[in-house]
Amino acid sequence: MANIKELKKKIKSTKSTSKITQAMKLVSAAKLAKAQHNIVNSRPYARELESTIKVVSALVQDYDHEYLHEKKDNNKAVLLVISSDKGLCGSYNSQLAKKVRKFLEETNLEVKIYFIGKKVRDLLDSTYNKGKTFTFVKNEPTFIEMEHVGVELGELFTKGEVGKVFLAYNIFHSALAFDPEVKQMLPMTMDLSEKEEMAEKFPFDFKYDPNATEILNTLIPQTYISTLYTALLDAVAAEHGTRMSAMDSASSNCKKAIRTLSIKMNKKRQAAITTELSEVVSGAESLNG
Repeated sequence: MANIKELKKKIKSTKSTSKITQAMKLVSAAKLAKAQHNIVNSRPYARELESTIKVVSALVQDYDHEYLHEKKDNNKAVLLVISSDKGLCGSYNSQLAKKVRKFLEETNLEVKIYFIGKKVRDLLDSTYNKGKTFTFVKNEPTFIEMEHVGVELGELFTKGEVGKVFLAYNIFHSALAFDPEVKQMLPMTMDLSEKEEMAEKFPFDFKYDPNATEILNTLIPQTYISTLYTALLDAVAAEHGTRMSAMDSASSNCKKAIRTLSIKMNKKRQAAITTELSEVVSGAESLNG
């Protein structure tokens, strides 16, 4: 069993760990507040833009765009995975890696995986076809940097090197909740039933200025990049939320460990004092004979 000196060392070490986890919790809480503000403000714009694209492209006749082309004869695809560069964030990366593995096992496509963040890349074994890992000036890429990523992946699609572009990331719900998601980015197609539903919902002609083709040619690339950047904001908010929660749990566990170790140390100290007193009393009695 551990002696008093060893217990003191453990208590001191646990207190140091507790200070670190408390500090990380506070940092993550501050970052979460900013990230949550960003995603809450970005989602309505992205959703409205996507909705507008669906309506206009469904109603405009004989319109075509390179991002809408289905390449049914192309069996290759690229998957962009947005994870974290750092750990200590609970199941944030492991759940996303599990979702990616499931997608790769169920698809019939030949998928090459690109990464933002290295944690999921490290969790996937070498049997998967791993491609480029994007790096940025700061840990969290800017809109312009994400635009460059989107354009690079978009060119793989438009040049016919891949037939589909997918995105894997964690959707932020709250500091305690997120969902891993894999969604198709390109081609930006709608089912025939969706187009018919739009035509029934808007049984009249819109007036466009400039014409519908110019509007769609501008909005479709913007929608693609906006969706990609919104996914990044989701992933960042989910990361900070799970890290804050994980550090809160770690801090609570440290406090419990310190309390348990302190009780154990005090019991050992009391036992040692009792033993010493007994020895003193026994010695005194033997002297008094």
